Amino acid sequence: MILRPHPEEAYAKELEALAKQDEHPRPTNWKLSPWAVVKYLMGGELEDGTAIEQKYFGNQRIIEVAVSTLVTDRALLLVGIPGTAKTWVAEHLAAAISGDSTLLVQGTAGLSEDALRYGWNYARLLAEGPTEKALVPSPIMHAMQHGSIARVEELTRIPSDVQDTLITILSEKTLPIPELNTEVQAQRGFNIIATANDRDKGVNDLSSALRRRFNTVMMPLPATLEEEVEIVKTRVEKIGQSLELPGEAVPIREIQRLVTIFRELRSGQTEDRKMKVKSPSSTLSTAEAISVINSGQALAVHFGDGEIKASDIAASLTGAIVKNQTQDQPIWQEYLETVVKKRDDWKDLYRACRELG
Repeated sequence: MILRPHPEEAYAKELEALAKQDEHPRPTNWKLSPWAVVKYLMGGELEDGTAIEQKYFGNQRIIEVAVSTLVTDRALLLVGIPGTAKTWVAEHLAAAISGDSTLLVQGTAGLSEDALRYGWNYARLLAEGPTEKALVPSPIMHAMQHGSIARVEELTRIPSDVQDTLITILSEKTLPIPELNTEVQAQRGFNIIATANDRDKGVNDLSSALRRRFNTVMMPLPATLEEEVEIVKTRVEKIGQSLELPGEAVPIREIQRLVTIFRELRSGQTEDRKMKVKSPSSTLSTAEAISVINSGQALAVHFGDGEIKASDIAASLTGAIVKNQTQDQPIWQEYLETVVKKRDDWKDLYRACRELG
Protein backbone atom coordinates (compact mmCIF):
# COMPACT_ATOMS: atom_id res chain seq x y z
CA MET A 1 0.00 0.00 0.00
CA ILE A 2 1.38 3.42 -0.98
CA LEU A 3 2.01 5.61 2.06
CA ARG A 4 1.14 8.90 0.38
CA PRO A 5 -0.51 8.62 -3.05
CA HIS A 6 -0.44 11.62 -5.37
CA PRO A 7 -3.65 13.70 -5.42
CA GLU A 8 -4.49 12.62 -8.98
CA GLU A 9 -4.47 9.02 -7.71
CA ALA A 10 -6.12 9.55 -4.32
CA TYR A 11 -8.93 11.68 -5.77
CA ALA A 12 -9.18 10.10 -9.22
CA LYS A 13 -12.94 9.48 -8.90
CA GLU A 14 -13.62 13.10 -7.96
CA LEU A 15 -11.52 14.40 -10.85
CA GLU A 16 -13.25 12.05 -13.28
CA ALA A 17 -16.71 13.10 -12.07
CA LEU A 18 -15.80 16.77 -12.36
CA ALA A 19 -14.44 16.30 -15.88
CA LYS A 20 -17.65 14.58 -17.01
CA GLN A 21 -19.93 17.32 -15.68
CA ASP A 22 -17.67 20.28 -16.42
CA GLU A 23 -19.36 22.39 -19.10
CA HIS A 24 -17.33 25.53 -18.50
CA PRO A 25 -14.63 26.65 -20.96
CA ARG A 26 -11.25 25.02 -20.43
CA PRO A 27 -7.92 26.64 -21.31
CA THR A 28 -5.71 24.67 -23.71
CA ASN A 29 -4.21 21.53 -22.11
CA TRP A 30 -6.23 21.96 -18.90
CA LYS A 31 -8.00 18.82 -17.68
CA LEU A 32 -10.67 20.91 -15.95
CA SER A 33 -12.05 24.42 -16.31
CA PRO A 34 -11.02 27.07 -13.77
CA TRP A 35 -14.49 26.78 -12.21
CA ALA A 36 -14.08 23.01 -11.74
CA VAL A 37 -10.56 23.41 -10.33
CA VAL A 38 -11.92 25.72 -7.62
CA LYS A 39 -14.78 23.29 -6.99
CA TYR A 40 -12.25 20.47 -6.59
CA LEU A 41 -10.31 22.36 -3.92
CA MET A 42 -13.22 23.95 -2.06
CA GLY A 43 -15.51 20.92 -2.15
CA GLY A 44 -19.25 20.59 -2.57
CA GLU A 45 -21.77 18.36 -4.32
CA LEU A 46 -22.15 17.88 -8.07
CA GLU A 47 -25.47 17.65 -9.91
CA ASP A 48 -25.25 13.85 -10.06
CA GLY A 49 -24.80 13.69 -6.29
CA THR A 50 -21.04 13.11 -6.31
CA ALA A 51 -19.52 14.55 -3.13
CA ILE A 52 -16.31 16.53 -3.64
CA GLU A 53 -14.21 16.56 -0.49
CA GLN A 54 -13.00 19.96 0.71
CA LYS A 55 -9.22 20.18 0.30
CA TYR A 56 -8.64 23.78 1.36
CA PHE A 57 -10.26 25.31 4.43
CA GLY A 58 -10.15 29.05 4.02
CA ASN A 59 -11.28 31.96 1.88
CA GLN A 60 -12.40 30.72 -1.54
CA ARG A 61 -11.24 34.00 -3.10
CA ILE A 62 -7.62 32.99 -2.44
CA ILE A 63 -8.05 29.86 -4.57
CA GLU A 64 -9.93 31.80 -7.26
CA VAL A 65 -7.07 34.31 -7.51
CA ALA A 66 -4.51 31.48 -7.68
CA VAL A 67 -6.40 29.68 -10.46
CA SER A 68 -6.99 32.91 -12.38
CA THR A 69 -3.25 33.61 -12.26
CA LEU A 70 -2.47 30.23 -13.84
CA VAL A 71 -4.83 31.00 -16.72
CA THR A 72 -2.58 33.93 -17.65
CA ASP A 73 1.11 33.83 -18.53
CA ARG A 74 2.07 34.86 -14.99
CA ALA A 75 3.56 32.27 -12.67
CA LEU A 76 2.07 31.74 -9.20
CA LEU A 77 3.98 32.22 -5.95
CA LEU A 78 2.30 30.99 -2.76
CA VAL A 79 3.84 32.70 0.26
CA GLY A 80 3.21 32.05 3.94
CA ILE A 81 4.71 30.67 7.10
CA PRO A 82 5.22 26.88 7.30
CA GLY A 83 1.96 25.01 7.72
CA THR A 84 -0.35 27.32 5.78
CA ALA A 85 -1.10 24.64 3.15
CA LYS A 86 1.14 26.08 0.42
CA THR A 87 2.40 22.71 -0.78
CA TRP A 88 -0.99 21.09 -0.29
CA VAL A 89 -2.70 23.69 -2.47
CA ALA A 90 0.08 23.64 -5.08
CA GLU A 91 -0.03 19.90 -5.63
CA HIS A 92 -3.83 19.82 -5.80
CA LEU A 93 -3.84 22.67 -8.31
CA ALA A 94 -1.33 20.78 -10.46
CA ALA A 95 -3.34 17.55 -10.18
CA ALA A 96 -6.61 19.24 -11.18
CA ILE A 97 -5.14 21.33 -14.00
CA SER A 98 -2.61 18.93 -15.56
CA GLY A 99 -3.56 15.58 -14.06
CA ASP A 100 0.05 15.31 -12.85
CA SER A 101 1.42 16.75 -9.61
CA THR A 102 4.79 15.00 -9.87
CA LEU A 103 6.67 17.60 -11.95
CA LEU A 104 8.43 18.90 -8.86
CA VAL A 105 11.71 20.64 -8.08
CA GLN A 106 12.44 20.63 -4.34
CA GLY A 107 14.37 23.74 -3.42
CA THR A 108 17.48 23.31 -1.27
CA ALA A 109 20.59 25.35 -0.53
CA GLY A 110 22.65 22.99 -2.71
CA LEU A 111 20.38 23.01 -5.76
CA SER A 112 22.15 23.54 -9.09
CA GLU A 113 20.90 25.14 -12.30
CA ASP A 114 20.65 21.68 -13.88
CA ALA A 115 17.68 20.85 -11.63
CA LEU A 116 15.75 23.79 -13.09
CA ARG A 117 16.98 23.52 -16.69
CA TYR A 118 18.32 20.14 -17.82
CA GLY A 119 21.12 17.67 -17.14
CA TRP A 120 23.05 15.08 -19.09
CA ASN A 121 23.37 11.32 -19.20
CA TYR A 122 27.14 11.40 -18.84
CA ALA A 123 27.70 7.91 -20.22
CA ARG A 124 25.97 8.88 -23.48
CA LEU A 125 27.53 12.33 -23.40
CA LEU A 126 31.01 10.84 -23.33
CA ALA A 127 30.17 8.24 -25.97
CA GLU A 128 28.14 10.37 -28.38
CA GLY A 129 28.76 13.96 -27.42
CA PRO A 130 25.90 16.43 -26.74
CA THR A 131 22.80 14.98 -28.41
CA GLU A 132 19.08 15.04 -27.70
CA LYS A 133 19.27 11.44 -26.48
CA ALA A 134 21.93 12.39 -23.95
CA LEU A 135 19.80 15.25 -22.61
CA VAL A 136 17.98 14.68 -19.30
CA PRO A 137 15.00 17.06 -19.05
CA SER A 138 14.23 18.73 -15.73
CA PRO A 139 10.63 18.63 -14.46
CA ILE A 140 10.28 22.23 -15.70
CA MET A 141 11.50 21.36 -19.20
CA HIS A 142 9.09 18.40 -19.27
CA ALA A 143 6.22 20.71 -18.26
CA MET A 144 7.17 23.17 -21.00
CA GLN A 145 7.20 20.42 -23.63
CA HIS A 146 3.79 19.05 -22.63
CA GLY A 147 1.93 22.20 -21.57
CA SER A 148 1.72 21.17 -17.92
CA ILE A 149 2.13 22.71 -14.48
CA ALA A 150 5.53 22.42 -12.79
CA ARG A 151 6.08 23.03 -9.09
CA VAL A 152 9.06 24.58 -7.33
CA GLU A 153 8.98 24.01 -3.57
CA GLU A 154 10.83 26.31 -1.15
CA LEU A 155 11.91 28.77 -3.84
CA THR A 156 13.64 31.00 -1.28
CA ARG A 157 15.85 28.09 -0.16
CA ILE A 158 17.49 28.07 -3.60
CA PRO A 159 20.61 30.26 -3.98
CA SER A 160 19.80 33.61 -5.61
CA ASP A 161 21.94 33.05 -8.71
CA VAL A 162 20.19 29.70 -9.33
CA GLN A 163 16.74 31.26 -8.75
CA ASP A 164 17.38 33.67 -11.60
CA THR A 165 17.57 30.74 -14.02
CA LEU A 166 13.78 30.99 -14.00
CA ILE A 167 13.72 34.54 -15.40
CA THR A 168 14.16 33.54 -19.05
CA ILE A 169 11.73 30.64 -18.67
CA LEU A 170 9.03 32.85 -17.15
CA SER A 171 9.49 35.90 -19.35
CA GLU A 172 10.32 34.39 -22.74
CA LYS A 173 8.61 31.01 -22.19
CA THR A 174 11.68 29.37 -23.73
CA LEU A 175 14.57 27.33 -22.39
CA PRO A 176 17.75 27.74 -24.42
CA ILE A 177 19.98 24.67 -24.95
CA PRO A 178 23.22 26.23 -26.26
CA GLU A 179 25.02 22.85 -26.39
CA LEU A 180 22.57 21.76 -29.12
CA ASN A 181 22.13 25.22 -30.63
CA THR A 182 18.39 24.97 -30.03
CA GLU A 183 15.69 25.79 -27.48
CA VAL A 184 12.53 24.38 -25.94
CA GLN A 185 9.45 26.54 -26.38
CA ALA A 186 6.67 26.21 -23.86
CA GLN A 187 3.37 24.75 -25.02
CA ARG A 188 0.07 26.34 -24.04
CA GLY A 189 -0.93 25.32 -20.55
CA PHE A 190 2.60 25.53 -19.15
CA ASN A 191 3.08 27.44 -15.94
CA ILE A 192 4.94 27.27 -12.63
CA ILE A 193 3.61 27.18 -9.08
CA ALA A 194 6.27 28.09 -6.53
CA THR A 195 6.06 28.14 -2.75
CA ALA A 196 8.14 30.20 -0.34
CA ASN A 197 8.28 31.37 3.25
CA ASP A 198 10.28 34.18 4.79
CA ARG A 199 10.11 33.00 8.40
CA ASP A 200 12.78 30.28 8.55
CA LYS A 201 16.52 30.77 8.66
CA GLY A 202 18.53 30.25 5.48
CA VAL A 203 16.12 32.16 3.26
CA ASN A 204 17.40 33.83 0.08
CA ASP A 205 15.46 36.87 -1.07
CA LEU A 206 14.07 36.84 -4.59
CA SER A 207 15.53 39.35 -7.00
CA SER A 208 13.13 42.09 -8.06
CA ALA A 209 13.36 40.84 -11.66
CA LEU A 210 12.22 37.35 -10.65
CA ARG A 211 9.56 38.55 -8.20
CA ARG A 212 7.95 40.66 -10.96
CA ARG A 213 7.34 37.53 -12.98
CA PHE A 214 5.23 35.96 -10.25
CA ASN A 215 1.80 36.85 -9.02
CA THR A 216 2.15 36.50 -5.25
CA VAL A 217 -0.69 35.07 -3.17
CA MET A 218 -0.36 35.19 0.61
CA MET A 219 -1.53 32.02 2.35
CA PRO A 220 -2.90 33.03 5.77
CA LEU A 221 -3.20 30.98 8.91
CA PRO A 222 -6.75 29.77 9.69
CA ALA A 223 -8.89 32.71 10.74
CA THR A 224 -10.80 31.04 13.59
CA LEU A 225 -10.24 28.35 16.18
CA GLU A 226 -13.09 26.28 14.72
CA GLU A 227 -11.61 26.43 11.23
CA GLU A 228 -8.17 25.32 12.41
CA VAL A 229 -9.65 22.50 14.50
CA GLU A 230 -11.53 21.25 11.44
CA ILE A 231 -8.35 21.32 9.34
CA VAL A 232 -6.38 19.37 11.94
CA LYS A 233 -9.21 16.86 12.44
CA THR A 234 -9.59 16.23 8.69
CA ARG A 235 -5.88 15.85 8.01
CA VAL A 236 -5.29 13.66 11.07
CA GLU A 237 -8.02 11.29 9.94
CA LYS A 238 -6.55 11.09 6.42
CA ILE A 239 -3.00 10.53 7.64
CA GLY A 240 -4.22 8.08 10.26
CA GLN A 241 -5.84 5.95 7.56
CA SER A 242 -2.58 5.72 5.61
CA LEU A 243 -0.71 4.81 8.82
CA GLU A 244 -3.43 2.31 9.74
CA LEU A 245 -4.29 4.16 12.95
CA PRO A 246 -7.96 4.02 14.02
CA GLY A 247 -9.76 7.35 13.76
CA GLU A 248 -11.63 6.90 17.04
CA ALA A 249 -8.32 7.39 18.87
CA VAL A 250 -8.50 11.15 18.30
CA PRO A 251 -11.05 12.88 20.56
CA ILE A 252 -12.01 16.34 19.36
CA ARG A 253 -11.34 17.71 22.85
CA GLU A 254 -7.60 17.07 22.56
CA ILE A 255 -7.46 18.70 19.14
CA GLN A 256 -9.29 21.76 20.48
CA ARG A 257 -6.91 22.12 23.42
CA LEU A 258 -3.82 21.70 21.25
CA VAL A 259 -5.00 24.19 18.62
CA THR A 260 -5.94 26.67 21.37
CA ILE A 261 -2.42 26.49 22.82
CA PHE A 262 -0.82 27.00 19.42
CA ARG A 263 -3.06 29.94 18.53
CA GLU A 264 -2.50 31.66 21.88
CA LEU A 265 1.27 31.29 21.77
CA ARG A 266 1.33 32.46 18.12
CA SER A 267 -0.81 35.52 18.74
CA GLY A 268 0.70 36.49 22.10
CA GLN A 269 -2.65 36.53 23.90
CA THR A 270 -5.30 34.12 25.16
CA GLU A 271 -8.33 33.39 22.99
CA ASP A 272 -10.56 35.53 25.22
CA ARG A 273 -8.04 38.41 24.79
CA LYS A 274 -7.88 38.90 28.57
CA MET A 275 -4.22 37.99 29.05
CA LYS A 276 -0.99 38.64 27.19
CA VAL A 277 1.45 35.74 26.79
CA LYS A 278 4.97 35.53 25.37
CA SER A 279 5.53 33.88 21.99
CA PRO A 280 8.27 31.26 21.49
CA SER A 281 10.61 31.15 18.50
CA SER A 282 8.88 28.08 17.04
CA THR A 283 6.38 28.50 14.20
CA LEU A 284 3.51 26.56 15.81
CA SER A 285 1.76 26.06 12.48
CA THR A 286 -1.28 23.97 11.69
CA ALA A 287 1.03 21.36 10.16
CA GLU A 288 2.92 21.16 13.48
CA ALA A 289 -0.37 20.61 15.31
CA ILE A 290 -1.23 17.75 12.95
CA SER A 291 2.18 16.19 13.64
CA VAL A 292 1.68 16.42 17.41
CA ILE A 293 -1.73 14.73 17.21
CA ASN A 294 -0.40 11.97 14.93
CA SER A 295 2.43 11.28 17.35
CA GLY A 296 0.01 11.14 20.27
CA GLN A 297 -2.29 8.89 18.27
CA ALA A 298 0.55 6.43 17.64
CA LEU A 299 1.46 6.41 21.35
CA ALA A 300 -2.16 5.80 22.36
CA VAL A 301 -2.71 2.99 19.87
CA HIS A 302 0.54 1.10 20.41
CA PHE A 303 1.34 1.84 24.08
CA GLY A 304 -2.01 2.77 25.60
CA ASP A 305 -5.68 1.84 25.48
CA GLY A 306 -6.20 3.30 22.00
CA GLU A 307 -7.57 6.71 23.05
CA ILE A 308 -5.36 9.78 23.16
CA LYS A 309 -4.85 11.21 26.64
CA ALA A 310 -3.00 14.28 27.87
CA SER A 311 0.09 12.18 28.59
CA ASP A 312 0.21 11.10 24.92
CA ILE A 313 0.09 14.70 23.75
CA ALA A 314 2.45 16.24 26.30
CA ALA A 315 5.80 14.95 24.98
CA SER A 316 5.28 15.95 21.36
CA LEU A 317 3.63 19.22 22.45
CA THR A 318 6.67 20.24 24.48
CA GLY A 319 8.99 19.31 21.62
CA ALA A 320 6.96 21.36 19.14
CA ILE A 321 7.05 24.48 21.33
CA VAL A 322 10.55 24.30 22.80
CA LYS A 323 12.87 24.51 19.80
CA ASN A 324 15.43 26.70 21.56
CA GLN A 325 16.00 25.45 25.10
CA THR A 326 17.32 28.76 26.45
CA GLN A 327 14.73 31.01 24.83
CA ASP A 328 11.59 28.86 24.58
CA GLN A 329 11.67 26.77 27.79
CA PRO A 330 10.96 29.73 30.16
CA ILE A 331 8.16 30.95 27.89
CA TRP A 332 6.53 27.51 27.86
CA GLN A 333 6.88 27.11 31.64
CA GLU A 334 5.34 30.53 32.21
CA TYR A 335 2.43 29.70 29.91
CA LEU A 336 1.84 26.43 31.79
CA GLU A 337 1.70 28.23 35.15
CA THR A 338 -0.31 31.29 34.14
CA VAL A 339 -2.72 29.82 31.59
CA VAL A 340 -2.92 26.01 31.49
CA LYS A 341 -2.86 25.51 35.27
CA LYS A 342 -5.78 27.90 35.81
CA ARG A 343 -8.15 26.13 33.41
CA ASP A 344 -10.16 23.61 35.40
CA ASP A 345 -10.65 21.14 32.56
CA TRP A 346 -6.94 21.27 31.61
CA LYS A 347 -5.53 19.91 34.90
CA ASP A 348 -4.55 16.59 33.31
CA LEU A 349 -2.62 18.32 30.56
CA TYR A 350 -0.86 20.56 33.08
CA ARG A 351 0.23 17.58 35.18
CA ALA A 352 1.41 15.63 32.14
CA CYS A 353 3.53 18.54 30.91
CA ARG A 354 4.98 19.24 34.37
CA GLU A 355 5.93 15.57 34.80
CA LEU A 356 8.09 15.89 31.71
CA GLY A 357 9.97 18.75 33.35
